[in-house]
Amino acid sequence: MLVNLLLFLGALAAMEAVAYYTHKYVMHGFLWSLHESHHVPSKGWFEKNDLFAVFFAIPSIVLIYLGVHVYDRLLWVGLGIAAYGLVYFAFHDLLVHRRIPHRFTPKRGYLRRVVQAHYMHHATKGKDGAVSFGFVYAPSAERLKAERERIKAASQGTSRA
Repeated sequence: MLVNLLLFLGALAAMEAVAYYTHKYVMHGFLWSLHESHHVPSKGWFEKNDLFAVFFAIPSIVLIYLGVHVYDRLLWVGLGIAAYGLVYFAFHDLLVHRRIPHRFTPKRGYLRRVVQAHYMHHATKGKDGAVSFGFVYAPSAERLKAERERIKAASQGTSRA
């Protein structure tokens, strides 16, 4: 039972790293054509970007299936990935982007930092120069501002050369 809990928590935690690198190098890279819909004003309830939820759900579904039918430990990995998806939906789609309207606005603490970090991510227009690619881990606003300034200075230095 302890092993199952560790597999679940490990998968849940590992998904933040997977999400970070996928967001930075895939969504803001070669699949920008899908993710761009998330960085422009929405024209409806769904965006092309929502296809990433399907992409992320596939490994979870496969692992849950294999865990039920082949090797039970895989169930806990699949459930950990699915739990990350629920956390992501709660933080990103509900708390930050209010895809279901609500009145809650965090005034301080961790949840406020999550919201600020994501707003700073969206402060950049286009796929380049963005900061804060994670969804659950949120650096402080001061750290993100410093990173944005560093990126801006670096891009100005390379554009002059």
